[in-house]
Amino acid sequence: MSVEGIADLGPVRRAREQKAWYWYDWANSAFVTTTAAVLFSPYLTSVAEKAACGRATDEDAGYKCTTDLHVLGLSVSAGSLVFYIVTLSTILSAFILPVVGAVADRSSSKPRLLGGFAWAGSVMAMLMFLVAGSAWQLGAVLLLLATLFLGASLVVYDSLLVDIAEPDDRDRVSSRGWALGYLGGGLLLAVNFVLLSVMSDTEMAVRISLLSAGVWWAVFTIIPVRGIRSRPPVAPDVEPGGLLQASFGQLWHTLRDLRRYPVTLTFLVAYLFYNDGIQTVIYAASVYGEKELGFEKSSVLLAFLVVQFVGIGGALLFGRVARRRGAYHVIRVGLFIWLGVVVAGWLTPDENFALFLALAVAIGVVLGGTQALSRSFYSQLIPRGREAEYFSLYQACERGTSWIGTLVFGLVHQWTDSYRPALLALVLLFVVGIAFLLRVDPRRGIEEAGNPLPRVV
Repeated sequence: MSVEGIADLGPVRRAREQKAWYWYDWANSAFVTTTAAVLFSPYLTSVAEKAACGRATDEDAGYKCTTDLHVLGLSVSAGSLVFYIVTLSTILSAFILPVVGAVADRSSSKPRLLGGFAWAGSVMAMLMFLVAGSAWQLGAVLLLLATLFLGASLVVYDSLLVDIAEPDDRDRVSSRGWALGYLGGGLLLAVNFVLLSVMSDTEMAVRISLLSAGVWWAVFTIIPVRGIRSRPPVAPDVEPGGLLQASFGQLWHTLRDLRRYPVTLTFLVAYLFYNDGIQTVIYAASVYGEKELGFEKSSVLLAFLVVQFVGIGGALLFGRVARRRGAYHVIRVGLFIWLGVVVAGWLTPDENFALFLALAVAIGVVLGGTQALSRSFYSQLIPRGREAEYFSLYQACERGTSWIGTLVFGLVHQWTDSYRPALLALVLLFVVGIAFLLRVDPRRGIEEAGNPLPRVV
């Protein structure tokens, strides 16, 4: 088998593929921002409240829905439903995504595989337009499937970073991808902000916005699928059997092999916890702003616009600092800022939009930077040829698939009927994540994986 790697790419071809790769961040960020982070969580919560109480929570009238839904014989708070769905998607992804990674590493056409998962997810996102009235069951199924397909596509997408960028370039390439994602997600969110502002039928405006995110995701996925060339798999150990059988065999081999890379394993555990906290904050922010602090949808959407556009500069800034200080050290600083953001959010008084907006600025600065550098730093800690498999483990704790934080958030809300203590509980995730991260020796981890050391570690 001929082996092709980054050394085979000329600078022009490599730069062209990197530009095409950036566009998938642009494509999926529309769904992540407009649908997952801003509109669908509070919208589905309102739909669930209509099913449970006959009406949604109305803060102006002082009405709060506290009647539970009944799902498979269990009582489920309507306000916790979204967080339980995300939790379920993560439990499923723990079984599904590693197999996706094993399949991807054995595939001779990763770009097409990326497109298949992305277009399936975008169809689920477009079908969210049909969620109306009290049909929370349809919304729950579509959110579950869209989240799973998003995670599968990101396993393939993240693994392509190793093919298109050399070790010294990965912080820059990853950060630029995140920055373009913030720009794309922010532009569509701005259009939807205008739509929500001018349409008198808020529910229809939300449904149209959900549809637009799915269309955006589908259309712009064409660019990376066509712009990144397929490569033969680089697999050091070939498992016997057909594709699926070999993929399960390779997955088991990877899980056993992970013990040989203790630094990589420690970082994965750290990432599981601190990214859980980040993802839960993203999912919970719109619900927290609307249902706890009493802001209108348009006000919460404006705050997310601030996050998106500040995030562009934040991702690029973190990437630039990482070139001088190293990604590992910059990630640590970013996590301490996240701790401060969570505590400040807990202390934010009701209807204090100025402070809520200031928190949005702080989140924008650290959000893209910590996530982009985590991706590029992890790429240095994994052995060549198993990128998709290792990124499937990484992706199991990536955006939209965390479960500890969403479960804690949902349970604390169900026990207290308040989102404030639920938000404060997330501090524990960041503390545990930082504790494990401090045990990571980046130089040793890169050397254990057999990768060349970048200029700055």
